[in-house]
Amino acid sequence: MKKIVLTVVLAMLFIIAAGCGNTHKAQDQTGGNVNLTIAAAASLQDALKELADVYSKTHPDVTIDYNFASSGTLQKQIEEGAPVDLFLSAGQKQMDAVAEKNLIDPTTRKDLLGNEMVLIVPQNSKLTQFDELTGAGITKISIGTPETVPAGKYAKETLASLNLWDRLQPKLVLAKDVRQVLTYVETGNVDAGLVYKSDAMVGKNIKIAAIASADTHQPIVYPMAVIKSTKYPEQAKAFADFLASKEAAVSFKKYGFNPLL
Repeated sequence: MKKIVLTVVLAMLFIIAAGCGNTHKAQDQTGGNVNLTIAAAASLQDALKELADVYSKTHPDVTIDYNFASSGTLQKQIEEGAPVDLFLSAGQKQMDAVAEKNLIDPTTRKDLLGNEMVLIVPQNSKLTQFDELTGAGITKISIGTPETVPAGKYAKETLASLNLWDRLQPKLVLAKDVRQVLTYVETGNVDAGLVYKSDAMVGKNIKIAAIASADTHQPIVYPMAVIKSTKYPEQAKAFADFLASKEAAVSFKKYGFNPLL
């Protein structure tokens, strides 16, 4: 008799546990208790953190978790199967790469933002133009690694267009992402750096010495797309739509971006 009772109790506990699991799953599918993972270029972090707070006021059941890194690093993570719902790249190359592997929903791909490339220096620096980077007083210049950091690629294009790339090779300090370039200049570890205008606007103890002409580099465009493997396609699309809204555009402009939608 005791064995029969024990078997019945265990069976009931199993049914209750299974029911709870199904309830939790149903909540996720209907928008409750959803955690969205957004893989976003490092230069977007200030604006996106602010926008997550705004979004949570009208979507309290959706939690936005960000993974900020260079676009090349994020591309590799997505290709290796990292759990990502939405990808915001600082370059078309990285988005094209994941698209070619059929990892995004092509119907959700949009060019969200534009930006500018600027030369930044410490506040007390007297440097005012790109040509002065060849001077003896400038010994270290930081840019993102061109192969993996879109800002680094644009920086290389700019310097090459100005016939400075080869001459500045001995002075270059490569960084893992554009925010590391900013940090190097803020801390005085380098004499100058090339970053996005949006990065310069949140920098401390630095100033913009010069702005690169738009014809010195490829257009700076931030594409975004929902990852095909997302468990929450509707919620991911809803957040992407919010980022493309006029409300979000106000925040992006405040941080130096140029909304394209």
